[in-house]
Amino acid sequence: MMKKFIQVKDLINEKGKEFQLSALTNKTGFENIISSTRAQKAGLVLVGFLEHLIPSGIQIFGNSEIYFLKTLPCKKQKEVIDNFFASKIPCLVISKTPSIPEVIYESAKKRKVSVIKSNLYSSNLISNITSYLENRLAHTITIHGVMVEVFGVGVLLLGKSGVGKSEIVLDLIVKGHRLVADDVVEIKRTSLNTIEGQSPIAIRHHMEIRGLGIINIKDLFGVTSIRISKKVHLVVELEEWKTSYEYDRLGLDEKTHEILGIKIPKIVMPVAPGRNMSMIIEIAARNYLLKKMGYHSAEKLNQKLISKINEEARAVRNERKAKKQLLF
Repeated sequence: MMKKFIQVKDLINEKGKEFQLSALTNKTGFENIISSTRAQKAGLVLVGFLEHLIPSGIQIFGNSEIYFLKTLPCKKQKEVIDNFFASKIPCLVISKTPSIPEVIYESAKKRKVSVIKSNLYSSNLISNITSYLENRLAHTITIHGVMVEVFGVGVLLLGKSGVGKSEIVLDLIVKGHRLVADDVVEIKRTSLNTIEGQSPIAIRHHMEIRGLGIINIKDLFGVTSIRISKKVHLVVELEEWKTSYEYDRLGLDEKTHEILGIKIPKIVMPVAPGRNMSMIIEIAARNYLLKKMGYHSAEKLNQKLISKINEEARAVRNERKAKKQLLF
C-alpha cells in the first residue's frame, strides 16, 4: 500500500483558518512533504538529542523552546537552530508566544523549511494537527457497496450487482435514514479500531437506480438525508436466497468482516421476493445497539431455554427420587 502524504501548502490551505496559521517565511518550503501523523514537540532535540526526531512530521515550538533559545548566546542559538533544520523537517509550527528569535527565520530560509505561526496554545495545536493528519493520511481503500446511517448506526451493504442494495437504501432514506455513499465507498482507517466510510467527491449524494437513472438525494430529500462520512459499525452482506443453504435462524453464531485489519460485525442476509429488506435492516441496526448496551436477545433466549430445561430435568429427577423412597 502506497504511503500517503500531503504538502505544507495543503495544511495552510485546508486548516489555516481553523488552526489560526500564518506563514512567516512566505512560500518557502510549501512543497515539502508531510507523511507522518505525528505533531512533535521539539523539546530535547534542541540540546542535540536527535535520536527520536521524526523528520517526516511537523515539529512544534512552544514557549519552553523559544525561551530556552533566548537563554543561549547568539552564536549558540544559530548552531542549535542550524542543526535542527538540517534534519530536513517539512515545517516548524510555533504556537502562541510573544516573540520569535530572528535566527529561526534566517536558518529556515537557508534550509528551505517553512515556518508557520499559530495563535493556539501548544496542547491544542498538537491535538488538532494530529487529528487532521490521522484523517488526511489514513490508509484508504475503495470497495463496491452502499453505505447508510440507520438510527445512528453506520451500515455497509455489500453484495453482487443487481441484488438490490441501492433500492433497499432508497427505501431507508424515504423512512428518514441518511445516505453516506452509493456504489463506490471509500473506507479509511482513522484510528486503531475505527474505520469510516464516505463517498468520492465526484458522485457524493448521488444514487443510481436502475430504470430511473441518477438521482440527487440531497436535492430530493434535503440535507438531513445525507452524511459526508460515517463510522462503519455493521456489515450486511446481501445475497440471493439459496434454498440449499442453511441460514442462521438463531443469531448465536456471530460473523465478522475484516476491513483494513479491523473486524466488523457481519450479517449475511438472503434477499427474496416478499421480504421487507429495509425493515429487516432497521431491526438489525436496533439489535446492534441493544448488543452494544450488553443485551443479546438470542443469548438471553438461549439462557432462558437452558434454564427451563435444567429446571424441568431437576423436577423429573426429584420426582423419580421421591418414587424410589416410597417404594422402600
